[in-house]
Amino acid sequence: MPNPPLLRYTGPARLLHWTMAVLVLMTIPVGFILLDLPQGRLQDTLFDLHRSIGVLLFVLVVIRLGWRLAHPPPPLPDDLPAWQRVASGTVHRLFYAILLIQPIVGWWGTSAFGAPINVFWLFELPPLVSKDEAAAKQILGWHGIIGITLSVAIAIHVGAALFHHFVRRDAVLRRML
Repeated sequence: MPNPPLLRYTGPARLLHWTMAVLVLMTIPVGFILLDLPQGRLQDTLFDLHRSIGVLLFVLVVIRLGWRLAHPPPPLPDDLPAWQRVASGTVHRLFYAILLIQPIVGWWGTSAFGAPINVFWLFELPPLVSKDEAAAKQILGWHGIIGITLSVAIAIHVGAALFHHFVRRDAVLRRML
C-alpha cells in the first residue's frame, strides 16, 4: 500500500515559522546576557537589537495568526493519541500568546525605565507609560519570566518534533520542512 501524500504547511506558513524561530532563538540568549554586560556601546547596541527583534516578532506573529486563520494547518496523523493532540494545541496557543504579549511587556517595561525603543535604528516607538524605575524593575522581571516560559515551550516543541521524526517516524516534522 503506497504512503499517502505528505500534507505540508503552506510555503508562507513555513517561511514565517522558520524566520520567527531564528529570530526567537537569536533574541532569547541576547535578552539573558544583556544585564551582565558592562554598560556601554555593546550593551546599548544589543538592547536596541533585542527590542527591534521583539517589535519585528510582534508584527510577524500577527501576520502568522492571520495566515493561519485563512490557511488552516494540515491535519495531524489519524493515529495520534488524544493527549498529544491536546498538548500540541496547548503549546501552539502558548507560543502565540507569548509572542503577542512578550513584546508589549518589554515595551511597557522599557518605557517605564525611560529608555527609547529604537527599531532597527529607523524610528522610535513612543513610550507607553511615564518613567518609573521601580515599576520598570517589576515589569522587566515579568518579561524575564515570560522569556523563561518561552524557552521551556521551545524545548517541549523541539523535543516533540524530534520524537515524531525519530521515534514515531511520522510526517509531523516533515510537514514544516
